[in-house]
Amino acid sequence: MNFLEQKIAAEGKVLSESVLKVDSFLNHQVDPQLMQKIGEEFAKLFSDAGITKIVTLESSGIAPAVMTGLRLNVPVVFARKRKSLTLVDGLYSAEVHSFTKRETNEISVSKDYLTSDDVVLILDDFLANGQAVLGLMDIVNQAGAKLVGVGIVIEKGFQQGGQLLREKGIRVESLAIIDSLTNGEVTFKREATHV
Repeated sequence: MNFLEQKIAAEGKVLSESVLKVDSFLNHQVDPQLMQKIGEEFAKLFSDAGITKIVTLESSGIAPAVMTGLRLNVPVVFARKRKSLTLVDGLYSAEVHSFTKRETNEISVSKDYLTSDDVVLILDDFLANGQAVLGLMDIVNQAGAKLVGVGIVIEKGFQQGGQLLREKGIRVESLAIIDSLTNGEVTFKREATHV
């Protein structure tokens, strides 16, 4: 069992057969040492990809993305879920449905921070049905940037997102892949050997 799987097993709370709560270290309170290790692992996995930008979605993807950006020495751009007074024009936008929150949001990235010259790594905290990643991919495509892969902290291997992305030929690197949340217990797939 890798370090991330140990952390999930020790502190994750199974709320149902499809929902895992990890807010003690990733989605509410952030464990900086864990984020540093996650950033190091993603940087190692994608070190030869020529990445110029990391793109993520606010808010839970920001911490692991920033740590990865620090290791790769590249900026991190996060798609916003809500419009602000300073972010209204010159946007790439896409709609994303959240499995956990059961709502659809329009996400946006300023055209100032993503261009056709960029080589992009998409990074996110969870992969369930793949909607967040597909929305971010749409934004990367709108910018004419090159996508080199997707980094996921925790993939729900029993949901379709990972398979959907891999069938599209997208490189997906997940640090922990959950096989099941049945009977209140987390079991992992053996493919995730990182961290």
